[in-house]
Amino acid sequence: MSDTPISPAGRLAGKIAVITGGATGIGRATALLFAAQGAKVSIFDIQQDEGEKTAQMIRDTGGEAAFFKVDVTKSDEIDKGFDAAIDRFGPYNVLFNHAGTIIVKPLHETTEAEYDSLMDINVKSAFLVCRRAVREMSENGGGSIVITSSIAAELGYALEAVYCMSKGAVLQLSRAISTEYRDQGIRCNAVCPGFVETAHGLKEIAALDAAGQTWEASGMAETQGRICTPEEVANAVLFLCSGEASFVNGTATYVDNGWYAKG
Repeated sequence: MSDTPISPAGRLAGKIAVITGGATGIGRATALLFAAQGAKVSIFDIQQDEGEKTAQMIRDTGGEAAFFKVDVTKSDEIDKGFDAAIDRFGPYNVLFNHAGTIIVKPLHETTEAEYDSLMDINVKSAFLVCRRAVREMSENGGGSIVITSSIAAELGYALEAVYCMSKGAVLQLSRAISTEYRDQGIRCNAVCPGFVETAHGLKEIAALDAAGQTWEASGMAETQGRICTPEEVANAVLFLCSGEASFVNGTATYVDNGWYAKG
């Protein structure tokens, strides 16, 4: 396992958080950490069983959490989810916009339908969720938004052209929000992981290796040293959402053990 340091308690005491894509993986790890640090947590996801499980895991340890089944590509479901979350816990001041997916495929073989689907899940959803969040946070005294981008936002990878496009888009969205809404008390940053030990990450590695790459054998050691844990990404998100990051705004925080720095 990792050598992830244990965070001091209470860094989100009194905060109310919404996490999209919070049912599993990095989303789940962040939901658990946010709750352990004092936040009330609303989880939006399409995976109902896993989402309910994550919320129950939080409640079992004395935290406050609720799951809302939301397809974040649909504005009406987003509005219903936010309305229900506010009814449950009150106005939110932390948003982790994490929902996303990936396509591993040569560009010339990628269909228009696949492009539309991935851009809807990764980019349109971030637009819809953040569009609502910045309005309400502005009205309620501000808050912190973190959007999950990727090391692929600024580096190009074979077989991931559309994914790279989508993660570049949400990175730019986070930067634009940071400048447009700073004076309303909103900070917005992006977290940019490398390969993470989640179902999503392991599926990506397997698909790349099946296409002839060598991530399982040697690629990981040469780039980021070892695979990242979901908890390590969650700790970065926690920092960005906490008061300790009060003057951190508009950044791309790479959680990749120096991979991006190597270029």
